[in-house]
Amino acid sequence: MVGSRESIVVKVAWISLVSNIILTVGKVSTGLVAHSDALFADGIHSAADVFASVIVLLVIKFASQPADDEHPYGHGKAEVIVSGLVGLILLLVSLYIIVEAISGLFHEVRSPQMVALWAALISYVAKIALYRTSINTAEKHHSKAIEAIALDHKADIVASLAAAIGILVSVIGAKFDITVLLYGDLVAGIFVSYLIFKIARTMLVDSFDILLDRMVDQDMLDAFKVIIRSFPEVRRIDGLRAREHGQNIYIDLRISIMHDKSIKQGHDLAREIKTTLMERHPNVKEVLIHLNPYFEEV
Repeated sequence: MVGSRESIVVKVAWISLVSNIILTVGKVSTGLVAHSDALFADGIHSAADVFASVIVLLVIKFASQPADDEHPYGHGKAEVIVSGLVGLILLLVSLYIIVEAISGLFHEVRSPQMVALWAALISYVAKIALYRTSINTAEKHHSKAIEAIALDHKADIVASLAAAIGILVSVIGAKFDITVLLYGDLVAGIFVSYLIFKIARTMLVDSFDILLDRMVDQDMLDAFKVIIRSFPEVRRIDGLRAREHGQNIYIDLRISIMHDKSIKQGHDLAREIKTTLMERHPNVKEVLIHLNPYFEEV
């Protein structure tokens, strides 16, 4: 199962890498030749995606390794670290693009060529396909690294569309001699950098939260509680904690059962609860259960 997951994740990462290399070369070169700041900025973003895909490919095999004596919880957090690195790269890229775009507002502007519009539209369609493939794989196999790539593609979708609109506005401004519209391409470049910044911030915050053992969201906790309470022997849930560790979830559970239950009965119940949680939630890797005695109130 691990091998299958690893091969699928690697395949998606390779598809992303090759696609982003093609898009990077196409958008950067076309942006320079066609004088489009928005398309060039979008190309720089794709260049960052190339670097992100390379990092993912390098770390996937390590992150998929099973637990060992030195890493009893596995190596899954390596993917989270990669997600944080990708977020940091995107943050730096967004700052670079916005500085370049703002500085361009104080220089003479000219309309980009129509070829830039077609390049942006091709990128838009390609990124929709890449995003859907990546996000489906990330959700199915609980891969933070592929999720980071998918979020990258999501930013590119809007970025390419914004670039296309900005280029179109500039072309219209040149055709009808409307000076203010000539700035559409530069404004689109600034907007693209803002979108990249938002994605970067989300990725960095999520990565730090997981590395700091943030609790899983309330909906997932509630789903766990429903399963636990389905066992009539459980008289009370005294405590429930669950944290993400890369693609896996670890649960710490404290429950109360009748005080007269034998050790074997308590053990069998705990094992049944653990098995049920792991069967219904395949990404749950381990469940530690502590039993407390329950006394009926008189």
